[in-house]
Amino acid sequence: MHDDHDDTPAETLREIVLARRPALADAPWQLHERGFDSRALSIGTQLFKFPRHAAGAASLRREAAILQVIAPHLQMRVPDMVLHEEPRLHSEHRRIPGGMLTPQVYAGLPESDRQRLAEQLAGFYRDLHGIDAAPLRAAGAGPVGDWNPTKQIEAQALPLLPAALRDRAGRLLRRQAALGPDPLGQTFGFFDGHGWNMAFADDRLNGIYDFADSGFGPLHREFIYSDFISRDLTRRIVAAYEQLRGLALDRARLEAHMATLLLDELAGTLEEPERRGETLEIVLRWFAEG
Repeated sequence: MHDDHDDTPAETLREIVLARRPALADAPWQLHERGFDSRALSIGTQLFKFPRHAAGAASLRREAAILQVIAPHLQMRVPDMVLHEEPRLHSEHRRIPGGMLTPQVYAGLPESDRQRLAEQLAGFYRDLHGIDAAPLRAAGAGPVGDWNPTKQIEAQALPLLPAALRDRAGRLLRRQAALGPDPLGQTFGFFDGHGWNMAFADDRLNGIYDFADSGFGPLHREFIYSDFISRDLTRRIVAAYEQLRGLALDRARLEAHMATLLLDELAGTLEEPERRGETLEIVLRWFAEG
């Protein structure tokens, strides 16, 4: 686990920014602490990220390099990120207008907006998956992280579930354990397409950010993270993507992947019990939607 203790006062981070961007002195600002690898400071129309530790610095450099490669190939708006080395490493990009796409926001969308959103995201994945691998590897893109072993997840997560869900969760974990290599192979992908990484406003998706977890991984795994928003949205994205690419995705594989991801997250709350309530709520909502 990284040492993520960064007690640099928010005002000090702001002073670092203003030394380079004095025109922002009177702009409203806010510090965002949620990120695992970086702290983010929004000032006016700009967003600045300050790494928490050495691993966070490496992740930020990799993200900036990857964005330089992928941005010209995407119709979707992504951060126009630049790095500043002095007096300490931080990134800067224009904020993409909009808030997070939460389950509550999605639930309030009419049918036409849900379908438009799904088709927009399917197009984003189509564009991303078509980018040549060589420049991405040169930019530092590597394999995406894997989950803990299935038996470990089963032992740690199932006791945290209501008894009525344990058999169903166990079956999905065993399905995951029995899966072979992805029949559609590996791809460069986002692998983080949940609503916290989306800028949504006026019933429209304005852009996607936070590419630190992007990399090469099994194609099916790309399509599970939208389940954090709604399983209905994932079904729509998958159907639209299949039409764009002329291929078929395995729904049972997708379900096993998402169950494993969620239960691995729940197992992780044994070390971070402060996250358990929120994580368990997400897990229970996902099972209820299925």
